[in-house]
Amino acid sequence: MKRFFKPIEKDGSAKKPTLSTNQEDSEKKEASESEETNNNGNTMKKEPLKFITWNANSLLLRVKNNWPGFSKFVSDIDPDVIVIQEVRMPAAGSKGAPKNPGEIKDDTNSSREEKKILMRALSSSPFGNYHVWWSLADSKYAGTALLVKKCFQPVKVSFALDQTASKHEPDGRVILAEFKTFRLLNTYAPNNGWKEEEKSFQRRRKWDKRMLEVVVQLSDKPLIWCGDLNVSHEEIDVSHPEFFSAAKVNGYVPPNKEDCGQPGFTLSERKRFGAILKECVIPLKRES
Repeated sequence: MKRFFKPIEKDGSAKKPTLSTNQEDSEKKEASESEETNNNGNTMKKEPLKFITWNANSLLLRVKNNWPGFSKFVSDIDPDVIVIQEVRMPAAGSKGAPKNPGEIKDDTNSSREEKKILMRALSSSPFGNYHVWWSLADSKYAGTALLVKKCFQPVKVSFALDQTASKHEPDGRVILAEFKTFRLLNTYAPNNGWKEEEKSFQRRRKWDKRMLEVVVQLSDKPLIWCGDLNVSHEEIDVSHPEFFSAAKVNGYVPPNKEDCGQPGFTLSERKRFGAILKECVIPLKRES
């Protein structure tokens, strides 16, 4: 994947990274593709440039308890795109019937009322200015959402890592929006868990393998990858590295010592995430 920024060294140097002539020309071209000038001479955005990502841990609960604060935050920041994880709204479809992960359940009195509360909040200012896409689990678990200002139109929106048009990732963990000049990937990564079993270590290994493949496959355009990635990559990402590295449940010790520790901070997860990052661009300065 193309490198757009030179990483800042760990010594904390504030020296501005230098760009080659080719890099400067490339960045100017990308900026011009994302902006245009109207008849009054004012710059107008053709592509989204400002993003917010948020693990809501139940969007309905946030609407009931924290919505005024979040609404003010969005109004102040005025993002072009909002991506949300852990929506925790069930997909449409009656009990025993196939579910529609792109729609919210409303076939019972309680689900209709919950959907009404949520959609009323999303139709109020400032959220009424956004188009909403959902990818939901069968129950009140996981799920993701994508809100894009109505003045921007994605070329394509898909809901699976393999980009199959009608397919949603299990538990609604992925929304991938393609725009003219870049792609935006919103993921809610599965937790690693504590044991060597199908819904724990094995599930996370498969996820990380697929994520690495996807990042490589999508390298023809800049990729903005955001969401809840469920991993703490380096020691500066946690408060007590030694404690989390030694954590265990009920005395269980995994067969592979690299799987030991707090889910999200095991050595095996951190190594796999590091391999993914090698294919990406990290333009942020990290400080302890």
